[in-house]
Amino acid sequence: MTTFAPAPGAAPFLRQVRSQALMETRLLLRNGEQLLLAVVIPVLGLVGGVLGARRLGLDFALPAVDVLTPGILALAVISTSFTSLAIATGFERRYGLLKRLGASPLSRSGLLSAKICSLLVVQVVQVVVIGSVALGLGWSPSGEASGVLLALAGALLGTATFASLGLALAGTLRAEATLAAANLVYLLLLMGGAVVLPRETYGSTAAGILQFLPSAALGDTLRGALTDGAVGTLPLLVLLVWAALGAVLATRLFRWE
Repeated sequence: MTTFAPAPGAAPFLRQVRSQALMETRLLLRNGEQLLLAVVIPVLGLVGGVLGARRLGLDFALPAVDVLTPGILALAVISTSFTSLAIATGFERRYGLLKRLGASPLSRSGLLSAKICSLLVVQVVQVVVIGSVALGLGWSPSGEASGVLLALAGALLGTATFASLGLALAGTLRAEATLAAANLVYLLLLMGGAVVLPRETYGSTAAGILQFLPSAALGDTLRGALTDGAVGTLPLLVLLVWAALGAVLATRLFRWE
C-alpha cells in the first residue's frame, strides 16, 4: 500500500524562470502596440527605406539594403529591450503586479531573468522576420562567421544596455510618464540617433557627437559586423559604459511598487 506523502514547496528556480518567461513572451506577442514596435515598424522602415533609396537615387557605399538592414536590426533591439520593456514594466508597477510577484516563490532575480529570456525570444523572432524580408530585397550580409558572432555579441550587449536603461526609466516614473517618455526616446533615436542610417549621413560634426550615443554605437556595431565582418573598439566601449550606467541607475532607482 502506497502512502500519500505530499511535499509542498516551490518549483525549481529554472522551471520558475521558464514558466514566467513563457508567460511574458505570450503577453508581449499578444499586445498589439508592442508587436507594432517589435516587428511592424522595423519591417516597414526597411522596405520603405530600400524602395525610397532606389527611387530617390540615394548614394551609399554599399547597396541600400546592405546599409539599412543592420540599422533596422539595431532598431528592433531598441524597440524590444527598451521601449516595450519599459512600458510593460511601468504598467506592471502601476497595477501592483510586480509587488504581488515579489511575494511569490519567484525571486526578483528570477523575474528579471525571465524578462530577459522573453526579450531574447522576441528578438529571435524579429531577426527571422526582418532577415527574411531583407534577403527578399537582396540583402547580402558578410559571409564570415566572425561577422555573425560579432553581430550576436553586439546585439546581446545592446540588449543589456537598453534593457537596463528601460528598467531604470520604468522603475522611476509613473506608468503614463514612462509610456510617453519611452515612445518619445524611441522616436528621437529613430530620427536622429544614427541607429538606422550611418553617422556619416548626419554630417562630420554631428557624427563625432553621435558616436557616444548608445543607439549609434549599436548601429555602428551591427553595421560593421554584418558588412565588413569587423567592429571598432569605440562602439563596444560606448555600449559597455552605457550598460554599466543603466545597471547602476536601475539598481539604485528602481521601485517595485
